[in-house]
Order: sequence, then structure tokens, then C-alpha cells
Amino acid sequence: MESSESGDGGAVVKRGSDVEYESVGAADGMQKGVLVSDADGAPNFAIRRFTLDAGASVPKHTNEVEHEQYVLSGEYTVGIGDEEYEVSAGDSLLIPAGVVHWYRNEGAETGSFLCAVPNGDDSIELVDE
Repeated sequence: MESSESGDGGAVVKRGSDVEYESVGAADGMQKGVLVSDADGAPNFAIRRFTLDAGASVPKHTNEVEHEQYVLSGEYTVGIGDEEYEVSAGDSLLIPAGVVHWYRNEGAETGSFLCAVPNGDDSIELVDE
């Protein structure tokens, strides 16, 4: 990782090759890489990149913190509350804290998105069907 100091503190440039991806527990076919977070000195927000394999889904769940997402690639379905949305590259989403949401990729290609969240603890609760 490269970093350089700026007048307001330490700026960080993190190379894509330095980001490690891991499987997301209850979500077969979803991987997460943390691009920038408090571990890098970011005081307020973390930016993460997720990939959702073709045919993969993420069960209904809630988070204690809001999510702002930007779709990078692919097409997939996002459930937020009682609504379903077909999303594709260039789309943006706000998932408020505590709202039930889920993902399903019925397409032939992997979907990917950026997700910004506030730093700090986040409790994830699976929701029974």
C-alpha cells in the first residue's frame, strides 16, 4: 500500500492488487473486499466492493447501519423491504438502517457493486422467511 501525508492528515492510495476478498458467511457466491476503512485511517466511512456470482443469492437480512451502493457490473435483483428492483451498472441504491434486504443474481454474469457504510460496529441479522 502506498500512502502519502497531506495537510489534513494521511492520504492513502490502496492498489486493487492489495485488496483481499473473502466469502460472505451466509451468502454462497458473494465475496467482499474492503477497499478503504478505519483500518486505513478513514475517519467516517468504509468503502467495500462485493461480487455476486451468477446464480448466487443472499438471504433476507438487516443491518444496523445504512448502505449506499453503486452497481459496477452485471444485472441482479435487490429486494428492499417489500419491493424488488432490477439493477445494473450505473444504478445507485440507498438501503436504510434496519430495513430487510436481499440479493439474487439470475443472470449469466457476475454482478459487482461498491458499498459505503459508516465506520463502527454493524450487527447483521438474518430474517426468517
